[in-house]
Amino acid sequence: MNTSRFSPPELRTRLGSGLLSFPVTHTAPDLGFDEAGYREHVAWQAGFGPAGLFAAGGTGEIFALTPDEVPRVVRAAVASVPEEVPIVAPAAYGTAQAVAMAVDAEAAGADGILLFPPYLVQVSEAGLVAHVRAVCAATSLGVIVYHRANARFTAAAVATLAQTCPNLIGFKDGVGDVDLMTRLCHGTEDLLLIGGLPTAEVYALPYLELGVRTYSSAMFNFIPEFALAFHRAVLARDRAEVARRLREFVLPYLEIRDRSEGYAVSIVKAGMTAVGRPAGPVRGPLLDLGPDDLADLAALIESAVHPDEARTASSVTR
Repeated sequence: MNTSRFSPPELRTRLGSGLLSFPVTHTAPDLGFDEAGYREHVAWQAGFGPAGLFAAGGTGEIFALTPDEVPRVVRAAVASVPEEVPIVAPAAYGTAQAVAMAVDAEAAGADGILLFPPYLVQVSEAGLVAHVRAVCAATSLGVIVYHRANARFTAAAVATLAQTCPNLIGFKDGVGDVDLMTRLCHGTEDLLLIGGLPTAEVYALPYLELGVRTYSSAMFNFIPEFALAFHRAVLARDRAEVARRLREFVLPYLEIRDRSEGYAVSIVKAGMTAVGRPAGPVRGPLLDLGPDDLADLAALIESAVHPDEARTASSVTR
């Protein structure tokens, strides 16, 4: 039975109303799931009014969670937020596993599904369309497809899916194909388009000009007020303010992120440590930031983030 607090159309509207966050998944020193820490963090994030929280997503290290842990993370997220904050759960790997994850997410009380690319294999367009249809058919929840890696959709494939899957509500872009996004913005009016490139703030303003009003913010995890202020500046088309924030924080943040493969996730947990809200180590095969990189990140946050936008993060202790 569907226990979601949002119908698919309601979820599409709600997620499109503001900024989206992908909480990190907390780990204990032995790398087990730190459920208490995770619940506190998700509740804390919900207090800043995100349009939605995506449990066990890419920033939440779905690639390193066991099949038993994913539903635990989803259930913990659902139990930790007020009714007005939707929780989107992951579905991933092969079609059978993705269907099972979608079914379990619905039973857990999640409000939507983010469908990740199929694991490892190269996929034909027909196979990809069939994969999405199978997951959509398995749940009454709203489904968002993640356009990334081996799951690359054409405009025709998206149009076909939008017409044949009533609960397909969104398209998250992790590729950066401007031609495709332009076509989707002008050809799929009922589909929510989400900016999902790594450190999406970099692309937020140009994507807004295409018609993409929301995106997933990883830095919402550790400097939520900065992330929200950046999004407001984007929506206001305040180019000077966006440029200032890019120059003073986001671009130097990218310089640290790009020092090593895998840092796109690791740097988010490092940011949590830097503001006094540690979430534990990342899981293998990723590695945590080295000491010098962590020190540089902490110094950047201290120097570039306005005190009013960092105070809440740094003053809360677990």
